[in-house]
Amino acid sequence: MEHIKLKPIAVAIALLACTAAPVFAGNGLDVTGSHYNLNIIGKDNCAPVPLTGSNRHVIQVLLNFNDGSQNGQAAATLDRKNKIFLSPGDFQVTDGNACDKDGAAFTLPAGGYSVWARALAKPGGTATITLCAVDTLGTADPSDDLIVCNTAPDIVSLERKSGQPVFSNVTKELTTLTIGSTTSSLFDAPYYGYFWDYDNNGLRLTQLRFYPN
Repeated sequence: MEHIKLKPIAVAIALLACTAAPVFAGNGLDVTGSHYNLNIIGKDNCAPVPLTGSNRHVIQVLLNFNDGSQNGQAAATLDRKNKIFLSPGDFQVTDGNACDKDGAAFTLPAGGYSVWARALAKPGGTATITLCAVDTLGTADPSDDLIVCNTAPDIVSLERKSGQPVFSNVTKELTTLTIGSTTSSLFDAPYYGYFWDYDNNGLRLTQLRFYPN
């Protein structure tokens, strides 16, 4: 696999939240420094248009939308709501609306960073984030393409509890896809159409942080 490296200039542009981040006692982080912030906001009523812009750090999802596992589903029948479709590149939200029929879109490098997640906002609410992709099953006919997804324990589970929110390292869960005994990195062949499936049960805010290694 050809990894996309974080070049110094690209990092300066892409990691727009580039102030040093000190480690606060009890917040779960064991890294500091420049990073990219992505906030996933649960909304009862989302904006009716695509949310685009090179400086965007927010993706809207439906507050209460959980369509279960997509594993084994025909790719052609996928409901794209609360799906964040991934493509290689510098960190950038290219469509911040996951509430519509097109889903959201986010570019990120294939590797070279760690990913940290925490649940924010008022206590209450849970969500899961699952990395999925499309499997061609070795044929050129797209009609038989199936969705494959991580399964437990390789799914990110978030819950906003009372007290100080704590980060968890979710690099493995959000950047590697494990199917049976085979693990593939983000954007590896033979899969395509990688996405995060965000099932939300009332969680109003998830924050992801991406730190260069």
